[in-house]
Amino acid sequence: MYHKGIEGFPYFLGLRSLADIATRDDRVCVLNILGGESRTVTPTSHAFSGGNVVFGTSPGRGGQVLKTPVGDIPVFNNVREGLDAGHAFDTGVVYLPPSGVRDGVAELVRVNPGLRKIVIITEKISVHDAREIRAMAQANGIDIIGGNCLGVADSWNRVRIGGALGGDKPEESLLKGSVAIFSNSGGFTTTIAQYLGTAGWGTTTLVSSGKDVYIHYAAPDFAHAFGNDDRSKAAVLYAEPGGYYEQGIDWTKPVVACVVGRWKSKLTRAVGHAGAMAGTGDSAEDKERWFMEAFGVTGLFTPENPVVSAKGAVVTNIADIPAALTAVMALNGAAPDFAPRGDLALKPWLANDQGLRLPPELAMPAVTAPEPYAGQIAALGAQVGAVVARQNMKDKSGASVMDPKTQVTSVHGHSVLDLALEPLEATFALPLVHEIATENDRAILDVAVAAEVNLVGDPILIAADAAREAGNAPNAVMATAAAIVGPKRVERALGCTRALIGLFAHSGLRDGRDEEFDASGIVCDDATRALFLATEAEAADPRPEAMLAAIAARGGRSAFLKFLGGLGGRLSRDAILAAIATTIAWGPLMRKRISRLTAETLPWYLRLYGVMVGATIPGEHHRPGSLWGIPRDERFGQWTMADLCFLAMTGKKPTPEEALPLQMLVGLLISNGPGSISAQGAKGAVSADGPQTPTRVQINKAMVGFLTHTGYSHGGNGFEGMAFLLEQFKGTRLTDPSDPAHGLDLKAMATAFARTYRREKAQAKELGTEVRALPGVHHPVFKGKPVNHDPRERFIAEFMARQGKYNVFHAFYRELVQALHNQGASPYVFCVNVDAVIAALLLALLWKDFKSGTLTERDLETAAFTVFLYGRMIGAAAEIDDHLNRGRNMDTRTPPAACGFVV
Repeated sequence: MYHKGIEGFPYFLGLRSLADIATRDDRVCVLNILGGESRTVTPTSHAFSGGNVVFGTSPGRGGQVLKTPVGDIPVFNNVREGLDAGHAFDTGVVYLPPSGVRDGVAELVRVNPGLRKIVIITEKISVHDAREIRAMAQANGIDIIGGNCLGVADSWNRVRIGGALGGDKPEESLLKGSVAIFSNSGGFTTTIAQYLGTAGWGTTTLVSSGKDVYIHYAAPDFAHAFGNDDRSKAAVLYAEPGGYYEQGIDWTKPVVACVVGRWKSKLTRAVGHAGAMAGTGDSAEDKERWFMEAFGVTGLFTPENPVVSAKGAVVTNIADIPAALTAVMALNGAAPDFAPRGDLALKPWLANDQGLRLPPELAMPAVTAPEPYAGQIAALGAQVGAVVARQNMKDKSGASVMDPKTQVTSVHGHSVLDLALEPLEATFALPLVHEIATENDRAILDVAVAAEVNLVGDPILIAADAAREAGNAPNAVMATAAAIVGPKRVERALGCTRALIGLFAHSGLRDGRDEEFDASGIVCDDATRALFLATEAEAADPRPEAMLAAIAARGGRSAFLKFLGGLGGRLSRDAILAAIATTIAWGPLMRKRISRLTAETLPWYLRLYGVMVGATIPGEHHRPGSLWGIPRDERFGQWTMADLCFLAMTGKKPTPEEALPLQMLVGLLISNGPGSISAQGAKGAVSADGPQTPTRVQINKAMVGFLTHTGYSHGGNGFEGMAFLLEQFKGTRLTDPSDPAHGLDLKAMATAFARTYRREKAQAKELGTEVRALPGVHHPVFKGKPVNHDPRERFIAEFMARQGKYNVFHAFYRELVQALHNQGASPYVFCVNVDAVIAALLLALLWKDFKSGTLTERDLETAAFTVFLYGRMIGAAAEIDDHLNRGRNMDTRTPPAACGFVV
């Protein structure tokens, strides 16, 4: 049966006037009332509208209620149950998923003869379902608004039906006035109302039409109801490309049309609103022309070129709507509804020019925000450092990310390829301050770590030596040492750091290196002063004076050290370590790049760095005032982190030529991403302590977690490559691996090995056994082409070539992958992977000492393992700090369903 609607329409239309769209008499039923969106929006709509929702449905939740400020809304399993309970309604609101909308509409129509309107919030309803919905509504005399809309609202009646028009506080946006709004965009419906309010224009009825392919209540329907609404003197339309709804309309009152989406004509698929992509003849430019013809204007309205007529104007920027409407209505002899409520000029509540000198038109001063925002902004301004939202961090990282294409890791946005070229100090600081350290910060970092490496007289050294003598690998030795650097060993240093941050937090200091900063207004009470000063028990420790002298000799600057120096007493080593850490962290802390927690725990990491490096040096070389024969003043005043690490592995200071490969190795080894075994060990240890209670997390234990999750397979990262190269070059007369004129036939060596390896593979296949893997050759990500490359290996090779450097071991690997292919041992020319580069660089570095007998074969393999640990402990620090700041307490166990039993 066809229901007759408004005369003159070729289809049913029951809404004669905009005043009928949302009234206080409407009774509403909400489908999926307990869904995520409805649960948030419906209570506000219900309260604003004086309690217009009679009930809602949510299958399986019948008997529950949705609480609202004006009373509970009952929930039933279906519409029939609600009607049988005596709850009559004439309007349905649909929050169902797209696949359920058609059936939901059918249910409303089938069981309720009194139904008159349906508002569909759901977006991306299929065209097939939309057609059936349209047919049901037309056959039963029901008006539908939507889909993909935010509902309707009436500022005169103070009613909202459906979605979130007017936002969380609709009374602030839905101001009574004389302008109707029809918009394809739900969010902009509210925004336009707010913009109009700034110019003194209030609203009557607001219709969010939606922009699915089917717009059930479209511009012609709105135009008819607008013409019959005595309250509405003018209208604003917001239109997007797609569809012919706006074409050929005879507007009987003034209209401002905002047409957007010129850029969408360049798209080949829909984005945003499902229907917002033009076909043929319905682009943004086409719609602009339709409106200009209807209004009798020859161009678009802009503040510089205010083209209007008494019938209307066309704009392309919603910010121009108030001015255009005021100009149009002036030609009609109408003034705004009330006094303007501000203007649309930019009024930034927050400002940060990043230290740039901007021209006056861009350097806008911040204004005081309205409450409650002003109070929130003030609280943010008083907050020191960044605050990171906590989340589940299992198998995730906010510190390191691996490029899935190149398999190259970045740490806090810095590629390990770039870090390989940075001084070691910059690399050690990056995980904790998220920035590359300055020359000043690198200098004082050298001093901080150097002061921790000599462990003479410390129980740590006894434990590390015992672990070493028991035959443990380097990771277990370092873990033994790290385990002793517990909370009480750093309690005072962390306390000093917290105190310094507290004293300077709101002092105005922006740069921790600024020794000219006036700190005279900072008051230090007796208890805090005592925290910084050395005790009688520390009188025999010569390191505080040596550290200060070394910092002065290096030209290091620190506002915090200068402040502590004015306290009039002998500073403790903990206080100096805290001042160094705070200097390094201060800039990132003030810029909110790092959290206060990160800054306050930095001394723990610095102490662990020094202790773990020191633990790799046998106890016999730790002496009062000297380490492996190098006096304290020289180490503190001149040595770099690279020098200390090289000393720990070889017992001597490197030349600049020797330090560079070590620096590159450590940079490359920083991180393999959150999925690596070592990272999982560190993150698991943090999670076990519970990062949501940071004071319980033992950073040293997390470092032990990383160390225990390394080994000969995941730890040498060159260990096996080192052993392989030693086997290949055993018995050769190689003296200088960096001399291209080495006299060895690398191609013949590689060919001989490839033939042997091919026979091994054939024999293993025949016997059904595994063939040995070749360390440094192949990578599952870099294969499939005739010749394959690991970009990290190419990066190092090209860098060394630019430096005029040669490495015979690297050259052998290049010959080897070609020979394996030539001899039929591999289908492709496999890549030389980064592990091979690590082994080649390190072996070349230590070859002369090996040939002279200073280092044994085991020493070389240990060195390969140790250099991996030096690099990865930096990456582990990044993961520990990241997990400490953003991780939730979580269960990292494998689900039982994923566990198996192996026979």
